[in-house]
Amino acid sequence: MTEAVTIARDGEIAIVTIDNPPVNAMSFHVREPLMAALTALRDEPSVAGMVLACAGRTFVAGADITEFGKPMQQPELRDLIAALETLGKPAVAAIHGTALGGGLELALGCHFRVAEASAKLGLPEVKLGILPGGGGTVRLPRLVGPLKALDMIVSGTPISAKDALANGLVDAVVESDLVAKAVAFAREQAKSGKPAVAVRDRNELIAHADLAAFDARAAELAKKARGLEAPVACAESVRNALTLPFDEAQTKEREIFAKLVAGDQSKAQRHLFFAEREAAKVPGVGKDVKPRDIARVGIIGAGTMGGGIAMAFVNGGIPVTLLEMSREALDRGLGTIEKNYAISVSRGSLTEEAKAKRMAAFTPSTDYADLANCDLIIEAVFEEMSVKKEVFGRIKAVAKPGAILATNTSYLDVNEIAASTSRPQDFLGLHFFSPANVMKLLEIVRGAKTAPDVLATALAVGKKIGKVPVVVGVCHGFVGNRMLGARGAETEPLLLEGATPHQVDKVFTDFGWPMGPFQMWDLAGLDIGWRNRKAQGKKAIIADTLCEQGRFGQKTGRGMYLYESGSRTPTPDPEVAALIEEKAKELGIERREISSQEIIERTFYPLINEGAKILEEGIAARASDIDMVWVNGYGFPIGKGGPMFWASLEGFGKIVERLDYWHARTGKDIFKPAELLRKAAETGKLADAAA
Repeated sequence: MTEAVTIARDGEIAIVTIDNPPVNAMSFHVREPLMAALTALRDEPSVAGMVLACAGRTFVAGADITEFGKPMQQPELRDLIAALETLGKPAVAAIHGTALGGGLELALGCHFRVAEASAKLGLPEVKLGILPGGGGTVRLPRLVGPLKALDMIVSGTPISAKDALANGLVDAVVESDLVAKAVAFAREQAKSGKPAVAVRDRNELIAHADLAAFDARAAELAKKARGLEAPVACAESVRNALTLPFDEAQTKEREIFAKLVAGDQSKAQRHLFFAEREAAKVPGVGKDVKPRDIARVGIIGAGTMGGGIAMAFVNGGIPVTLLEMSREALDRGLGTIEKNYAISVSRGSLTEEAKAKRMAAFTPSTDYADLANCDLIIEAVFEEMSVKKEVFGRIKAVAKPGAILATNTSYLDVNEIAASTSRPQDFLGLHFFSPANVMKLLEIVRGAKTAPDVLATALAVGKKIGKVPVVVGVCHGFVGNRMLGARGAETEPLLLEGATPHQVDKVFTDFGWPMGPFQMWDLAGLDIGWRNRKAQGKKAIIADTLCEQGRFGQKTGRGMYLYESGSRTPTPDPEVAALIEEKAKELGIERREISSQEIIERTFYPLINEGAKILEEGIAARASDIDMVWVNGYGFPIGKGGPMFWASLEGFGKIVERLDYWHARTGKDIFKPAELLRKAAETGKLADAAA
């Protein structure tokens, strides 16, 4: 055997161990020797049973997705599973760490499964825009039942070993000595004399499946998929397992897999999978750079943003000193936090005990001196330079040497704030997104003098608290909000020239966004944008007028839309339509029909163009970093892969041609194509242009 697969013996039980660091992915150089091992064991009379185990920190955590879309080298996963099922002697999977995707499918090929108590098991392929292609949708229902299999496969969320045992996915759970106990289990099965029944032949749970209940649940899940193809395909494939013979259902599964893996959505989702890993690679921060220890975090400001940030750290197991200027503000903030946790308890996602433990992790204070023992101090106060400088002036007097200082600004110059601290090497921006305890994105803003280990720390702590961290440079609005400004620049002009709020929003939701820009304005509160514009000396003709009338969106029942009787459902408002027409007339704008394509060209294309400018300026290290920002922070559809990936599908040449058209027609700079984008139009690749 090769080093990737080894065979050992414990009496009459063979132990086959896969060793393919870091996650034992099922690449060809594992599959080939594993097939040889299974063939040898099948024909060896002295072997009465087999245990399939893995070295390192995990069982097989999935297929090698770099092989997707390429001709599959034989043997493939289905061949290995077939070899396990026809071994002629009991095969037991010894599962530790994670058994995911192809790893769980391999374990399903074994007759039995023994798992460590800490193990996680799942079929997460849906998150890559595909479905399990090794028989997972056909075998899993036979062990856990149709509805549990449907939920697991469509969500892609792994379950615990305890849950797996309760639902029949594993046969035993052990606390320690996994392989030894799996060997004992295999020996017991071999001695029993009972034939080992393959999972494919276990039909009890699917023989009388309630198809009406299944279809109702599948329809519910499809609705949540919001245009993604893979969740719907997963449900279809699980249903096939209930209505078709095994081999026919498995053939259908493979056909659906092949169709999905060749589609744009899967390409987009696989792009995002690799993009998240690339985002962790920051220029100037090598593997030798060690992060600083973060045992306690100090957060200044217990309002909506500060409270959410505090919850994010406590949820991630890091205690927080929460500072406010008054006891009243502090109590109000803690009250909101407790209310949020109470909602989680009522939903069953948190126990009362866990809630109490988390609330105990907050140390409330109104005294800056209490920040002296904090390793990371984050300011989350009003978005005004003078206020932030005043705060850091007070922090400077108490922060211990080596403590990292961070601002949660959305727009302001991080370098200017850093200069006011006398320790700019310890300073950076940590831009959380509201609600900060929920939203995944964390824009890490690298200042001109930010030390490499400070960046390494921000990346590590961001990951620990469940965020997707992306390092960006300093400019107004950084990556996300700067591009958002470009996307939104034409929203009011589109209204004045003939579009309606509902029409624009529908173009966005049809594209796959959770909601359009005008619905988002109403949800966030029109007064927030109004206040920001006034602070910057800017105006918005329609939105400002609505705010002057006290129409702030959902919270007042009127904004860009009407919200009748406390409803959150937007209804087009004739008064807004009349206001738009009135303002257009005042400005001498002749209204006309606006097409859906024009809306895309005047909103999405400037978004792409601004992203190219950001790359030119080095504000983002790579196009995929921009995609991570927009998918995780702004709701860009996952199935489109982020704005820069979508631009490659749309065609850089097409985008540049239409930007040129609108630039010539309007003279607006947002339509002037970036040089990087022009080069991409020539080469077909933004990365080539950037190089």
